[in-house]
Amino acid sequence: MLKKAKPIKLALLVVSMILGSFMQILSAASASEMRALYDVRIPVRDGTELSADIWMPSADGKYPAILVTTPYVKAISPPGLDLRSFIAGFAVHGYVALYQDARGRGDSEGEFLSGSSGQDGYDTIEWIAKQPWSNGRVCTMGWSALATVQWAAARLEPPHLNCMVATASGAFQQVMKAGGGIGLDAVQWAFLTSGRMAQPPFDLSMDWEKVSWHRPLQTIDKATGRDMPTLKKFIDSSTPGYAPFLNKELDADDYRRINLPALHVTGWFDITLRGALLYWEGMKQYSPAKDQQYLLIGPWDHPQTMMGGSTRYGEMEFTEDSIVDLPDLHRKFFDHYLKKNTGRFDFPYARVYVTGANKWRDFDVYPPYQAKEKRLFLHSAGKANSLNGDGHLNWTAPADEPADTFVYDPRNPVPSPFGDMFQPTKPMDQRPLEAREDILVYTSDILTEPLEIIGDVLMELFAATDGRDTDFTVKLLDVHSDGRAILLGSPKSGIIRARYRSGIENEVLLTPGKVEKYSISLLHMGHVFLPGHRVRIEVSSSAYPVILPNQNTGNPTETDTEWRTAHQTVYHNKIYPSALVLPVFHDAPPKISAK
Repeated sequence: MLKKAKPIKLALLVVSMILGSFMQILSAASASEMRALYDVRIPVRDGTELSADIWMPSADGKYPAILVTTPYVKAISPPGLDLRSFIAGFAVHGYVALYQDARGRGDSEGEFLSGSSGQDGYDTIEWIAKQPWSNGRVCTMGWSALATVQWAAARLEPPHLNCMVATASGAFQQVMKAGGGIGLDAVQWAFLTSGRMAQPPFDLSMDWEKVSWHRPLQTIDKATGRDMPTLKKFIDSSTPGYAPFLNKELDADDYRRINLPALHVTGWFDITLRGALLYWEGMKQYSPAKDQQYLLIGPWDHPQTMMGGSTRYGEMEFTEDSIVDLPDLHRKFFDHYLKKNTGRFDFPYARVYVTGANKWRDFDVYPPYQAKEKRLFLHSAGKANSLNGDGHLNWTAPADEPADTFVYDPRNPVPSPFGDMFQPTKPMDQRPLEAREDILVYTSDILTEPLEIIGDVLMELFAATDGRDTDFTVKLLDVHSDGRAILLGSPKSGIIRARYRSGIENEVLLTPGKVEKYSISLLHMGHVFLPGHRVRIEVSSSAYPVILPNQNTGNPTETDTEWRTAHQTVYHNKIYPSALVLPVFHDAPPKISAK
């Protein structure tokens, strides 16, 4: 269950980060190398003025510009993300760097998320091009929501936009509604961004666990003590695809209009991995600039995609070269596409870090064509419950086998180490959780040779429930030779709300007892299961607080106040062959030894 935040320590951390930002800026460049302008007012088409802080070289001249727009208040650097130093540092290298508050946030006028993100971006880019210090060439950059606003502007084709670096681009309906169900982090994000200033919710009065259990969800903002209209749109089932910065998610026609070189950055443990790869795939398929798209995927979580990573993530360890100098990579990209002073951008079309083997792989095509789908099938004698059960995985399709069953009580959900954006937790050994009877555990025999996967991982699950709606969750784990079961992949994956099994915008309730095929995405992974290790999956119906528990009633989620226990059945037989679909980076599946 969630622990209460420690407000004093967190407040001090925020203060230290703010002070650290300015100290690093001063140490990166002396006053003789750059000059700064603060709260520069940028007018947009409806008369609203947006505020930007601007850093530029001290020498007069016309320079290319880099624009960053944030909903998180430009005067503050989030803990662990010294964005002001990152952005200001480009002035030393001959760029004008602008850090702008989004409409309705910080020092900018207007109403936040009023549907004008794209127009504001367009107008700001064209304003930059007219300034005496501008040479008319502009590139955008930014992380998470700061990446999403770039796509909102790019789809409108600003004439002076020349390139973009989109890091951890969020597809909001996938992040805020993982698999179709809202998570606690969506509530916290809305709390953070409601109002003009940042509202980090770690004061003494806030009990996020209590908030998460408030029903109906329609009024959950009242449990926080503040009105959050944005949150209501996330929760409202009539707006399942709500995309606040984009108005609507990009489609093929949008990508055809975005004729821009782009560097896409994400991580295997990034909560926005799905969104980042959606934008990558759209640009590679439809954009006129499809041959100028570059992808970097590291062994990183959400903040690390901007700051370059670490040699450790939970119980996973990586090589020193897993840490990437991302400011330098940005600069090289800008030097080529903004300054035009290099013959080529010296980077592969796709570079991914393969965990387990701990090595980088470069590809001309991603996902790599060498990765072929192979199915690991579920097996048991009907008692796969918990780590002590008889669940098994192998490459042979099942014949006649009894189904596995478990009881899902939404008032006692399976806890997840993720989901609280203000108390981040790294993945640890999952065996303590695997003692639960409401988790089905399926494990392969010991691998005798490496099993490398690169690409999209999918679970084909045949299951039934006794209600009109429920959730199913799937986790993929690497079981080490010492028994540790380490969770792989993005925390915003492996989840499906049954009523959205045909798509998040196509709500269809279940027929109780009817077997359904669920295609559950675990998103992309790059990992090697080493010899002596085993492959394991867990099947359950909850991952709290990544997704708030499904109440199993089939009632409208936003107004539901009832709770019911669901009885779940998972099938694995000749007719219903439940299987994990792996993108195996081999021509044939590896051999698995006998137990």
